[in-house]
Amino acid sequence: MIHQETFTVRTCGQGMTEITDEVARILAHSGAAAGLVNVFCRHTSASLVIMENADPSARHDLEAWLDRLVPERDRHFTHTLEGDDDMPSHIKMALTRTSETIPICEARLALGTWQGLFLWEHRRSPHERQIVVTVQS
Repeated sequence: MIHQETFTVRTCGQGMTEITDEVARILAHSGAAAGLVNVFCRHTSASLVIMENADPSARHDLEAWLDRLVPERDRHFTHTLEGDDDMPSHIKMALTRTSETIPICEARLALGTWQGLFLWEHRRSPHERQIVVTVQS
């Protein structure tokens, strides 16, 4: 059985937005008790990450570290027409993930106690991001 739904996340600009509850809702709607959930982000300047969901400082530290690794206004960038944050956002997406696969156990996402699934917006301005969720059981 395969069940698929797409939903939209409206971001506020750079940062992480937890989407665990929406993916869990889609899983419940599918009726699957065991299998896999694949979550896919349909964009090149945002990504997905499974990360600490209890203490926001862990997410902040990861974001700050990646900002230091891929700074804006790098003189070597040639793709600059869409702003200083555009090429860094593409690189950040490429270094992270556009999809996550999570096991289903007893009709629930098999995430650990402190794990959450997050859409990571790499652009400074707000965007609408499309997320495709595919449940296989």
